[in-house]
Amino acid sequence: MATGTEEPTLTVDELAARAGVTVRTVRFYSTRGLLPPPVIGPRRVGHYGPDHLSRLALIEELQHQGMTLAAIERYLQQLPPDLSAKDLAIHRALVASWAPDSAEDMERAELERRAGRALSAQDVDRLAAMGVLERPATPEGPLRVDPGLLRLGVELLDVPIAHETILAARTVLLEHTRSAAHELTRMFRDEVWHPYRERESDPERVKAMKSLSVHMQPMVLQALLTAFQRSLKEELRAAFNTGERK
Repeated sequence: MATGTEEPTLTVDELAARAGVTVRTVRFYSTRGLLPPPVIGPRRVGHYGPDHLSRLALIEELQHQGMTLAAIERYLQQLPPDLSAKDLAIHRALVASWAPDSAEDMERAELERRAGRALSAQDVDRLAAMGVLERPATPEGPLRVDPGLLRLGVELLDVPIAHETILAARTVLLEHTRSAAHELTRMFRDEVWHPYRERESDPERVKAMKSLSVHMQPMVLQALLTAFQRSLKEELRAAFNTGERK
């Protein structure tokens, strides 16, 4: 499994294949400064690592959500510079969750190519438990895979968490994120949308609303992720410190 501390070993062709994009796309993003430069190895061959793969996946997802390259550049500049590949994978998974239906049909071979590793039956069970994929209706049918969650799901395969614990954690996350989404939607409707409808004849107001519509989702996701990371860190610190005192 790839980790954030793993040495860059992917060629540009391998990186593109793992990310499901073309080599031309990788090089284009690199020239725009959206991807960090590769590590130059023997024979002047560039090598890429997990951080490049995760950042490329995030860029693709933000573009899929309708953000321009300039907006994506601003978004990436706001991220902490020391984010690991796992952190970037979480960002990408959260951004992808805004898409109405981002799932793709994949044969087992394509799934393993995207995952960058062979997958056992137990691995597929765990990915299904995490909501990364859905099994086909028939044994011969393709798997329904969410690309936005795939990278993060693969990263978690080697974490020693029981199958039942994954299901329980997913239930907790769905319950609380649905509650947060409900409250945020209510606030947006009452505090932003209704006042806008009352003043939609104002050209400046319309322009401001269009700008907000483009950037709101990534901004909300970043705020949610930051708040959750801080809260989780505090809860874990309190839990383990209590355990140590006992």
